Order: sequence, then structure tokens, then C-alpha cells
Amino acid sequence: MIITPADNYLALDQWLSDKKKLLLVCDDSIRFQKKLNKKLEEIRIPFVSFSDFTPNPLYESVVKGVELIRKEECDCIMAVGGGSAIDVAKCIKKYMNMSGDGADGKWLKENAPSSVIPFLAMPTTAGTGSEATRYAVIYYKGEKQSITDEGFIPDTVLMDPEALKTLPLYQKKATMMDALCHAIESCWSVNSTDESSEYALNAIKAVIKNMDAYLENSEEGNKQMLMAAHIAGKAINISQTTAGHAMCYKITSIFGCAHGHAAVLCDRILYPWMIKNDRLCIDKRGAGHLNKMLNEIGLALGGKDAEEGAEILAGVFAKLELEIPEASGEQMEELVKGVNPVRLKNHPIPLDEETIRQLYREILR
Repeated sequence: MIITPADNYLALDQWLSDKKKLLLVCDDSIRFQKKLNKKLEEIRIPFVSFSDFTPNPLYESVVKGVELIRKEECDCIMAVGGGSAIDVAKCIKKYMNMSGDGADGKWLKENAPSSVIPFLAMPTTAGTGSEATRYAVIYYKGEKQSITDEGFIPDTVLMDPEALKTLPLYQKKATMMDALCHAIESCWSVNSTDESSEYALNAIKAVIKNMDAYLENSEEGNKQMLMAAHIAGKAINISQTTAGHAMCYKITSIFGCAHGHAAVLCDRILYPWMIKNDRLCIDKRGAGHLNKMLNEIGLALGGKDAEEGAEILAGVFAKLELEIPEASGEQMEELVKGVNPVRLKNHPIPLDEETIRQLYREILR
């Protein structure tokens, strides 16, 4: 269910009406949410805040969050922030009923379902779509842990366009590109369905239509971009992401650019490459299906076909003036070796090591 901040967060009051104590999982962005903070001062139930985590959150932080929710006996969770805050809240929800204290990564090995504790998420960026997916990402001993659980999807999402008003411009650009790349990759994923494709194409159209208003920080632009990111999240919840995301994670870790920035660096090159190589399609629906979807992406971007869509995507990247990092030979090899093979399985055209290397040469300077 999606709720809004209308009537002084009336819907939030209603959600809290039968709860006893709230765990508020929040990142630093909450200090800019003036209306929400005022509301938190007024709510009738006690709450405790948990913010002891960083971007790319650690498993150990989740363990601390579980310790807190157990100690305080909270009966509901509210996450306020970007993808990291929401992912931490998801993992607290999953691990809170597991046995023991989670030492030595124990909970990562247990295949137990999430608790059924009520869970509300308020995204403060328009990009990750984490509030709409069954996925969470945390890190343990430097290794990325991708965790999947149907119980991760919040039962309620609070959409407040004011939450985006204080985002730095670079973060607005990067998170918007994350939403766009989610939608584009969902369309060409081998796991796509009619439902996911409808979500994805609508998300692409919404990003393109509302881009200028969003970057100008208008309330309507922020509102529409929040919804675009949300439905892009619903799309990848079905289809999962593909090579663009498989290739972008190491770009972020090596060069320090934001995730969405790294994703569009990749997808702006992958899209025209796929148009040229669609005959190599391994999607069981065949090259004709892939060609159709590449054209559908082009139409959603505002072009007449795939080729024109690829040009528009390149133009969007240029308009945003996002940096293209320069990679050394050593860094190039680290990138090639760091590609996640699981996400490559979702890609409709096979990518061997030499192809990945060549694509990285085009992606980076």
C-alpha cells in the first residue's frame, strides 16, 4: 500500500494505531525531513532510532540493529532513507527471529524466512526502488551479499516528494539514472514478463517526461520521479537486473562514483552493442523478441526505434555531464575479473571475458 504525507501524515498515524513501539531505521537524510521529524515528536507510541550503518552497509551493522530491536521489544519497523537504510531494515526484519547472536556471519547461512513484523519504508531518493523489491545488499568481510526474501517487500510505502528537495544535484542525477537503468535492463532481461515489461516501459517514459522538472526540484517532478523509481523497482523485482549492473559495481568501488552513475556509464554502451549483436540472443523467446524489446525501449525513450533510443540515452548521459573515469590497465583487469556472473545469466546476449574487456574500454576512458 502506498500512502502520502497528506493531512499531517494522517495515514502514518493510522498505520501506527495498533502498534506499541517503533524501530526507526534511518540514514543521515532524516535530519532534513522537517515535517516528518515534527510528526515523530507527536506520535503516541515510543520509538528508538537506529542509524549505525554506512552506505554499502555491513552485516555487523545489521547484527547491531537486531540486538536493538530485541532489547527494545519493538513490534514494527519504519525505514527512512535511501537503498542502504531500507536494505538494513529488511535484514533486521529477516534476522530478528533467528537463533543466537549472528556471530561469524551465521545468519547468512540460515535459510529462514523473514519475520512478519509490520514494515513501512519511506524512500528519500528516487532511484533504488528498494521499497518495491525482494532484494537486499549487505557486505560481509568485504564481499557483497545479495539476499532475497519475499518478506522484504514493505507492506506500506510512504511517498513524500519533499524528501527529495535537499538531495545534492549529483545524487539526484545518479539516483534517477539508477531508476532508468533498472527499467531498461528489466526490459531486455531473459526473466522479463508482460507484467515486468509494462512496469519497466512506463518507468522509462516517466523518467524521461519528468527529468527536467525533477532536476529543477519541483514538487510535481519529485513526486513523479519517486513513482518512476518505485515502478522500476517493481519491474526488477520480477525480472532482475542484467549485465549493466553486473559491470557497474566494480566501477563504483574503484572510482568512487555513485551506483546510478556507474550503471548508466555501462548501459549507454551496452544498448547500442546489443542492437548490433541481437542475432547472438540466448533468450528462449528468440532474437525476434529481443529486437522487439530493444525497439520498445527506444520508443519509451522518445525515439522511433532502438537506434534512435540509444542515441537519446547517450544524449541524456551527456546532458547530465556525468564524469567518465579513466582506467589504468591494472584497473581494467580488476574490473573484468570483478563482474558478477550471476547477473550475467539474466543477460540475453552472452558476454565472454574479452567482450567484457572491450565493453569496458568503451565505457571508460
